[in-house]
Amino acid sequence: MNKTLFRLHSWMALVAFVPLLVICVTGSILVFKHEIDALLIEDKVRVDSGDRARLSLDTLAASVNSSFPSYEIVGWALFQDKARADLVYTMEHGTDEWTYALINQYTGEPLRPPMGLTHHLTDWLLDLHYTLLLGDWGMLVSSVFSILLCLLGISGLILYRKFWKNFFTLRWNARLMVYFSDLHKLVGTLGAPVLLILGFTGAWWNITHFAHEMEEHAAGAEHYKMAGRLYNDDLSLQGLMEDASRQIDNFETTYISFPWEPGANLIFWGDVHADNPLLSQYASNVTYGAQSGEHLLSYDIREATLGARVVDSYRRLHFGDFAGVWSRVLWCVLGLSPLILSVTGITLWYRRREKRRHARKKRRLARQVVAVPG
Repeated sequence: MNKTLFRLHSWMALVAFVPLLVICVTGSILVFKHEIDALLIEDKVRVDSGDRARLSLDTLAASVNSSFPSYEIVGWALFQDKARADLVYTMEHGTDEWTYALINQYTGEPLRPPMGLTHHLTDWLLDLHYTLLLGDWGMLVSSVFSILLCLLGISGLILYRKFWKNFFTLRWNARLMVYFSDLHKLVGTLGAPVLLILGFTGAWWNITHFAHEMEEHAAGAEHYKMAGRLYNDDLSLQGLMEDASRQIDNFETTYISFPWEPGANLIFWGDVHADNPLLSQYASNVTYGAQSGEHLLSYDIREATLGARVVDSYRRLHFGDFAGVWSRVLWCVLGLSPLILSVTGITLWYRRREKRRHARKKRRLARQVVAVPG
């Protein structure tokens, strides 16, 4: 069984190692996406918060609408880091393309006009990470490789299930292939639990998003092209946000979903600051009618089923931000482990292949010598 599993493990690694390297390396970099943005485009993503209060959402929305009259707001991210600029998702009239602008929430000044979702370096890396730059179908492709990552982790743990006997053994004075073998087992054993989490949660998201996309457009229906504002302009967004904080105890809005197609509502997503560190900052939501402003639904993750709470935890587990900077650093480092596993694994595979090739050559020569008449 071990021999068959070893072959399967090796072939899965050979098939998937390039895409998995891309997915894992970009994922490790993106753990610190905002910090990288702050180094490269600080004037766009960071603001001076001081002791100032945010302007009202109505004032900020009016600023966005007047600055970019050919665009409609379709989403609004309000970050819990008070010095991080608001991110406003937009859609240009006559198109179905999502773009985003950045705005100073304390002055109402636009810091960046609406641009594509892959305009900056880390945005492009994010698209590469999730779709391998293949669009909607890329989500399905990357899901396949995420599943392979899980299978590699499981098969590796089975093959090296007695790893604890020599867990931290690296035979430094041994020949290179023995050292590579030890390093491969050690790094794989340490990284497997995190890689299993990353692979499973990544596959879950991409498969569900891809399935939703296919369901929405199964009959060939095209995406809605923005023609104009899809919510009542007389509604007070600030008033709705304040009401949302009353609908759910201890609720803080972190994202607002605006209608991007007819029939959609205004949804305020947010954090309820529960004791569970795995609950995401978008776990609960309050929904209002886009035209009437009527309260339609409140969803408190604390009252949800165990299954719903588990699925919500995928976000924290995938990004590794459940324990602050230390868990993010750990996720970043272990997310890079496929780099070492690829180098050591490919080298070991090649050396074994060459060894078997030489052995076959020797056997052929031996048979030829025996066959020659004396």
